[in-house]
Amino acid sequence: MERVSVLCLFLLLCFLSGAELQHKEIIEQDEPESVNVPKQTQPFHSDLDAVLREMKTALAEHRVKIDMLQTLNQEQATKLRVLELKASEVDTLKIQQQAGQVAFSASLLASGSGNVGPFNTHKTLVFKYIFSNIGNAYNPSTGFFTAPVRGAYHFELHIYGPNASGAWLVKNGEHICIAWENQTNGHGKASNGATLLLEPGDVVFVRQYANSVIQDNGNHHSTFSGHLLFPM
Repeated sequence: MERVSVLCLFLLLCFLSGAELQHKEIIEQDEPESVNVPKQTQPFHSDLDAVLREMKTALAEHRVKIDMLQTLNQEQATKLRVLELKASEVDTLKIQQQAGQVAFSASLLASGSGNVGPFNTHKTLVFKYIFSNIGNAYNPSTGFFTAPVRGAYHFELHIYGPNASGAWLVKNGEHICIAWENQTNGHGKASNGATLLLEPGDVVFVRQYANSVIQDNGNHHSTFSGHLLFPM
């Protein structure tokens, strides 16, 4: 009986030892997953940090390239503006050079000899015989000189006639100066002139004094002349 009890006790101990070993194996099988989770997530975080660093580096490089492109664009825009200004200056010089070639001189009668006047009112004189009309600023049909550009112009007026003869140099309707002579016997001649600052479109012409007589012939005594001194 005593041997049986000892045997039972031995078997019980073996059973308990086996159960403990089985329980330990189960625990060891479960623990690696929970314990190793941090070990598995650590490489993931490292890779994410590396990707973020690469993205930041690439972004910085793109910003540098953008800054360089903006600077290059500004430089190109400045160069283009300089070229445009130079081209504009060249065009202006060409226009001024062409406009600077302005000069005319004309005699009163187209041909023959004769008197103009007297008239009971002031009258615009039309100088019809053209010596020169460089730039075509003078109109022999109206007697008007029209300024093509802003600049300083010089005009001269010469008149010839018997008794009283007179005429004004007129700018846009304003009397500038007068050439006047009054002979009691024979013929006389008078002259005058002025330098005027004209704007494009300003008109200069000669207006005969009322009740005066102006004469011209093949010797071209009565003339109207002008030219551009320099553009401004």
